[in-house]
Amino acid sequence: MSLNFCFIGAGNLATHLSTALNEKAGKVIQVYSRTEESARTLAQKLNSPYTTSTKEITDKADIYFIALKDAVVADVLSEIDFQNKLVVHCSGSLHMAVLNDFSSNYGVLYPLQTFSRMRRVDFAQIPVFIEANNSGNLKILTTLAHKISESVTEMDSARRKSLHIAAVFSNNFVNHFYTLAADFLEAQNIPFEVLHPLILETAKKAQEMNPKDAQTGPAVRFDETIINDHLHVLEKYPEKQALYNLISRSIFEHHQKK
Repeated sequence: MSLNFCFIGAGNLATHLSTALNEKAGKVIQVYSRTEESARTLAQKLNSPYTTSTKEITDKADIYFIALKDAVVADVLSEIDFQNKLVVHCSGSLHMAVLNDFSSNYGVLYPLQTFSRMRRVDFAQIPVFIEANNSGNLKILTTLAHKISESVTEMDSARRKSLHIAAVFSNNFVNHFYTLAADFLEAQNIPFEVLHPLILETAKKAQEMNPKDAQTGPAVRFDETIINDHLHVLEKYPEKQALYNLISRSIFEHHQKK
């Protein structure tokens, strides 16, 4: 049986998840976003109608996917009558119980990946973590998730939040360091592209070795001569200097632990 989906939210995650579901598991029959441009852009991609009004959200969907910022989920959902249909949020940190006030059927489908609208991903390779408030809804989400991903795991809200924290360290924070490196190199007229092979090798080692065993550089042995020299160069960049010093000490202290 083909399912009908409504997407509440039209950002990066919603774009990729709705596309995967539309291709493999059913039909997205409506997109909602407070911003007309984002709602229209995603709706055109899915060949679906859209709305910017919660009062116009369809009552014909089988599953409502919530892909909003955590801070606005409760406020937006309070304006919608879901008629006890299955409501599913896609957040890494938001507890499943936040949905309890809006439907008697609810769950979570969390794809662990970084998404950008214009960058295509192979959704089948993305790990998906699911949770539901009863066995019937869990069965629905399990079947649905397996249609779009080869890796599906049941995980409760507390463990999913821990996973999300780890993802922030390994993706968001790391990408910020790329940004700082790019800014610093630009000031020296050095192209960021020269770091690409190093970045790729570091990522490969993290997949093939324990990351602690892969650690190299002056901080792991706390080579004060090199570190102090680098800190001197970074005096013109106080933010980068402070981070360099903090992370260097963190690396050294971590590697002193047995």
